[in-house]
Amino acid sequence: MAGFNVRSVLVTGANRGIGLELVKQFLEKSNPPEWVFATCRDPEGERAQQLKNLASRHPNLAIVALEATDPASIKAAATRVEEHLKSSGLNLLINNAGIVRPSTLESETPEDMSLVYATNVTGPLLVSQAALNMLTKCQSLGYEGDGILSIAVHPGWVQTDMGSSTSHQAPLPVDVSVQGILNVLPTLSKKDNGAFVNWEGKVLPW
Repeated sequence: MAGFNVRSVLVTGANRGIGLELVKQFLEKSNPPEWVFATCRDPEGERAQQLKNLASRHPNLAIVALEATDPASIKAAATRVEEHLKSSGLNLLINNAGIVRPSTLESETPEDMSLVYATNVTGPLLVSQAALNMLTKCQSLGYEGDGILSIAVHPGWVQTDMGSSTSHQAPLPVDVSVQGILNVLPTLSKKDNGAFVNWEGKVLPW
């Protein structure tokens, strides 16, 4: 991660798994960001305890409530982040929040399908739109024209509570996956805009 310096980063779904590890590794950098914003649904809940422990040791970590499927929650989170950033702008948004509902064709329900789509597809879109004002001072929706790169990164099959089950154990430790992701990010440039890469930097077909 040498040479990868950002003033501020926001990570969604940061109370566990890959999101939590991303926050940890950003904070552990020799030159950490001035602000690390860690979002989760319930900052006061039991699942956010590890984040709260980190915040007690790192004054540059701000825990922000955000429900990715709720536009009002997203707007409130954006307002709080902007209060911290003033006019400096957000450098990096990592849309990590997601859910999984293990099921079979026989047990799948329309309600579960709608929830997964709303969280994993619509949610990141809403967060990205709300973050435009933080990502850049320019109000244009032309991401590339504003110097904003949008990259999809596959973390691999990771040993998290969503990545493993009682019958299958994911092969990739979460800290290794995150270290790989953070090594890949500084290598990306304009030519990679819109690309789909994995945690090792290999381009994947859409």
